[in-house]
Amino acid sequence: MVQVRLADAGDLHMTWTWVRGAQGFGTGYAPGRDVDEAVRALDAALPGGGAEGMRRAFEFGALVSYEDERHLSRTLAEVLWPPGLTDQIRQVSARLGRPLLRLQPSPRVAQVPWELLAVDGAGSDARLIDLVDLVTTAPASLRRASTTPTGQDSDPDAVILVLDPRVPGFRADSPLGSVLGRPGSDPALLSLVQRRLDAGGVVPSVGTPAEAFRRTDLDRDWLGQALRRGARRLLYVGHVSGAPVEGGQSEDVTLHLCCGPETTGMTEPVRSHRPLSAKDLLLGTLALRADGVPGARLWPAPPRVALIACESGGDLRFAESFGLAAAMIHNGARLVTATRWVLPTSFAFHRLAGLPESVRPLTDAVVAVDAAHEDDDPVRHLGTWQRARLDLWRAGGRIEHSPLLWAALTCIVR
Repeated sequence: MVQVRLADAGDLHMTWTWVRGAQGFGTGYAPGRDVDEAVRALDAALPGGGAEGMRRAFEFGALVSYEDERHLSRTLAEVLWPPGLTDQIRQVSARLGRPLLRLQPSPRVAQVPWELLAVDGAGSDARLIDLVDLVTTAPASLRRASTTPTGQDSDPDAVILVLDPRVPGFRADSPLGSVLGRPGSDPALLSLVQRRLDAGGVVPSVGTPAEAFRRTDLDRDWLGQALRRGARRLLYVGHVSGAPVEGGQSEDVTLHLCCGPETTGMTEPVRSHRPLSAKDLLLGTLALRADGVPGARLWPAPPRVALIACESGGDLRFAESFGLAAAMIHNGARLVTATRWVLPTSFAFHRLAGLPESVRPLTDAVVAVDAAHEDDDPVRHLGTWQRARLDLWRAGGRIEHSPLLWAALTCIVR
């Protein structure tokens, strides 16, 4: 395993250290001007907020054309990745097999899809994900709170499914509307829920798989009760609203459940809905009343959490990372799978790329993350799926295999 850390100090500085079966270390450096230029090129390729930002990514972004994406990935690698580390990875891989790379990015490069970096230069299309399994590490200062299930009817083997909950005050076709489409219309998602039902311990309790989608009763109080009873996993697919990086308040990022405006919380209501913020998850009701309870007691996180939503892993873009992924780790999670940027829905692929409705790239990602979180080694499992998507992208350059979606996913650990 190799641990890589990056730091912004005008220029970009990198250090790496080999542990567990290999020895060695090294340093890297990139001029700030070159880093900023490369990051701007990446930013131009990523989906932005709203319909117009998504349309630009599909029409003009580098991640929807194989040749443009390969050029961008080579540019990022030339600036950000030291060839000496690639050589060491190949040497270790030849002796010990594919290594694990634990990467702690600096805020400036937190959205970089490191898996895509074309690390062998112009003569090859080898990507970093071909050589390593990669996990993102949260800042070392982040600590986990002590949490234990408190419910009378605890079920530590349960899987909590929060799948496209209805946000009060927002129609299905509105900005906080459905991300998965009409309940019961997606066979792969129905099969996912059925597999969890067959294995037992699904929360909420449903009679048929379709009942797990677009529910109206999954608010923060329900979630807290479910988490306090204990669970081994939480899978959330829905909406996250990011906080502006320039504001510096990563704790203001919000998760959207079925909470009405009367719900107790630290964020202002939006129409007839009060979002659940990272600040809520961290502080609970401590700042709201004298007998307040910390967030880790109200919402103790299970060992594995998946937040499949727009920029759900955006914490790392802030100098102080206290967003949703960090809150889940603080509250007990050992691993959080989240996204680096705004995610296109399958409907966006249908509308903007002309794909048939039977092709559902977001569903593929949800199913892949769910399967990874059932595996003994979720990081390797997800990396294997990403390598398979990359192979399809290389072979045909088809938009449904574009890293526009799958390269956004990353596993975050403490």
